[in-house]
Amino acid sequence: MGNADYAKLRQELEQRTKTFALGVIRLVESLPPGQATGIVGKQLLRSAASVGANYRSAARARSKADFISKISIAEEESDETQYWLEILHELSLIPESAYESLHREAGELTAIFVTSGKTAKYGR
Repeated sequence: MGNADYAKLRQELEQRTKTFALGVIRLVESLPPGQATGIVGKQLLRSAASVGANYRSAARARSKADFISKISIAEEESDETQYWLEILHELSLIPESAYESLHREAGELTAIFVTSGKTAKYGR
């Protein structure tokens, strides 16, 4: 993969993680008020916003080890986001369509980060 291809892929993933975070923000803003939804909503917001922030940090890593460390954090945060979405879903606090699309996207992002980390560690 050439530098131009890598740059395009990186830009697309940066936009995808930002769009994901915005979707989660909109979802959390629509939650009914309450102590539990406030706490879970904050956790969900934190983890979802962290996905993109850590991906951007990984994309600008100074070394292979730095990249692996940061992409692993992005992986953990996207997996954690799935967990909080599952909690809200099982409490019937979010629409099914929002749950399905955001949960699927979190899973796809997790898979991308897992693959990226493994490729960086072990090569192709």
